[in-house]
Parts: sequence; C-alpha cells; structure tokens
Amino acid sequence: MPVGYRQLPPLSEIPGIRLAAVAAGIRYQGRDDLVVMELAAGSRAAAVFTRNAFCAAPVVVAREHLHRAMPRYLLINSGNANAGTGEAGLAAARDCCQALAGLAGCDAAQVLPFSTGVIGQQLPLERVRSALPAALSALSASAWAPVAEAIKTTDTVAKGVSRQLQIDGRSVTVTGIAKGAGMIRPDMATMLAYLATDAKVEAESLRACLQAAVARSFNRITVDGDTSTNDACVLVATGAAGGAEVSRAHPDYPALCEVVAQVCERLAELIVRDAEGATKFVTVEVSGGADSRECLQVAYAVAQSPLVKTALFASDPNWGRILAAVGRAGLQDLDVSRVEIFLDEVCIVHRGGVAPEYREADGQRVMDQEEIRIDIRLGRGSARERVWTSDLSHDYVRINAEYRS
Repeated sequence: MPVGYRQLPPLSEIPGIRLAAVAAGIRYQGRDDLVVMELAAGSRAAAVFTRNAFCAAPVVVAREHLHRAMPRYLLINSGNANAGTGEAGLAAARDCCQALAGLAGCDAAQVLPFSTGVIGQQLPLERVRSALPAALSALSASAWAPVAEAIKTTDTVAKGVSRQLQIDGRSVTVTGIAKGAGMIRPDMATMLAYLATDAKVEAESLRACLQAAVARSFNRITVDGDTSTNDACVLVATGAAGGAEVSRAHPDYPALCEVVAQVCERLAELIVRDAEGATKFVTVEVSGGADSRECLQVAYAVAQSPLVKTALFASDPNWGRILAAVGRAGLQDLDVSRVEIFLDEVCIVHRGGVAPEYREADGQRVMDQEEIRIDIRLGRGSARERVWTSDLSHDYVRINAEYRS
C-alpha cells in the first residue's frame, strides 16, 4: 500500500466536464480500461508531453491535434502504451480519434488520445471502437473516481485531489487525477495526469499556469530515473464558473496558479507514495547551491542512487552512500569542507566528514520512519530545490520482472 495514503478522497465535479470509464478488454479482464472525457464547447486546454525521443503514437497525435484545434474529447486507454509501434501505431491512434469523433459529431482533431501500459504491442482497435458507444452513453459529471481507477496500471490506488478558491468573488474548483507508480522520472510531467477547472482562463495564460505548476511538481519526482514514452499532463478550463476571463494581468491569476500547482504537487507526491514496491517516502532537499540546476543535479544523484535507495529500504543509516552520491554529482569546484548533510534534524556530515555529535542510534531512529528527509547544504550560494523519491525494494524488482506475465 502507498506510504501514508490509503484511498481516493471525494473529488469535486467540474461544471463543463463529463467522464466515463468502461471495460474494453484492451489488456485487463474484469476492470474498466477505457476512458472518455467530454469538454464543454468553449473550453480551453493546455498540455505538456514527454521529451522521450521514442514518444508514443498517441503523444505524436495529441500534439498534432492540439496545434490544430481546442479539444472536445480526451480518449484514454490503459494496458497498452501504443509506443514503439511505428506507422501502424500512429494509424491506430488516429483511427481511435476518428471513431470517437464520428460518434460524438466533432472533428477528429478535437479528440486527444492518450495511452499507458505495455510498450511495443499494437493497440487492439476493434476493442476500443466497440467500447466507445457505451462510454459516450455513460458520460457523467460525477465519474472522476471510476476514471481515476481505470487509468491505473501498476498503481495500487487511484490518485486524485480537489481544491477550491475564489476568483472575482465566485467559487472556482480545480480537480485533478493522475496515474503512475514506476517508469517515473518525468521530463515535463508524469505518466498521465488530468486537471480541470471551471474558471474561465485565457489560452496562453492557461499554458503558462500549467508549465509553472509542472516545473515544481511532476518535474521534481523520481522513482527509478526512467522517463516514460507516454508522459502527458493536461489542464482544461471550461469557463463554466462565469465571470471575467482570467489572464496573467488578472489580480486573481496568481491565486489560480498557486491552487493548480498545489493540486499538481499533491498528485506528484501521491505517485511517489505509491511507487512500485515502496516502503519509504523520501524528500531530498538541497540548499546553498549556486543555482537551481546544480541543486537538482545533487538531488537527483542522491534520489536515484540504487545504493542510497536500497539503504533506505533496509532502514540502514549508511550515510556514506549519500556522501558519495553528492560527491559524484559533478559539481565543479565543490568545497566538501562546507557541505553538511542531515537526516531530518540529525546532522550526519559536517565539514566533509562525520559530524562530531552524530550517533548511529540517532540516524537509525530517522531511518526507521516511513517518511524521511535528506537535507543537503552545499554552502555555495542561495539556490534551493526539492525532489521526492522512494526506496528500492524487493517488490520493485518483482513487479517489473513480472510486468508482462
């Protein structure tokens, strides 16, 4: 089970959004695996996608469609990534969009496709097509929870969060769901995440809001250092709350962006809490860097070290592994005599060596916890960054070894 998280909380409806999840038998039997999300006419959408060179066919098609038109529908399947499938995969993604568009009475470019699951297998088109009428018939404003369940792959729980704020005196809601548990070091977003608000937001301002939120959330997590072929994050603004259009010049724009970022941060955190086989939720904080880049360089060197991650799994206060990871992070002219490292509030490294006051029992007390903070102070500047990660357990190996079986 996830660290410190047991079940999906109640999720608020977003006026202008209807959703449905149905069973298409794409890979899983006896569970929903196909999702349709309908966006009200006039909705605006922004998205970010993986930077993996082998991006999946639906990513290619979704990018193309988003450049041509604002979407009216999102089509999501789990169990099959439609990645590494060449021209046939691209044709399948386009065919799915065309099939949904034909039933819904819109242009195919107004459908954005998304897939997650096993790489290298062709998408079973007929199963998707056959399930679309049932999905359209089942569309409901209250289906956020079953949709969050349907997009899961190796996730053990559905992930979602809702937040409210006031814009021009009107109540506005932001709801988001996400899936992801492995193949996580996003290079834009996470595996799949969908957020919606009933605020009315200008298109370019919506894009800026999403990009800023992603930078401090989904781009600050790692489970195993692997960027997926299918990563995508979408933010939709339906405008159903009414009121004046929100742009970057609007006095409530910063508040909207802050709430969107909070939703993204919570979803990103839940992905790490539900990391494959995880028993620990770990925050790596790096401060005193010359700039953000080198803080992240150090943070990821520690967060992705198999030696550090296995020590975390064993609850072993083997601080030398953290020290070594900081040292190999590649910072130029690092003065190790100025580096300090803490486990929570316990100083383990001072002036490049073991802290005089450090006692193994103190380190053990922290490592025995489910939630741990590794605090690294570089003493080179004022920059600060944070990354969330997990431990590396026997179950991570088992889950990924058995993934296709």
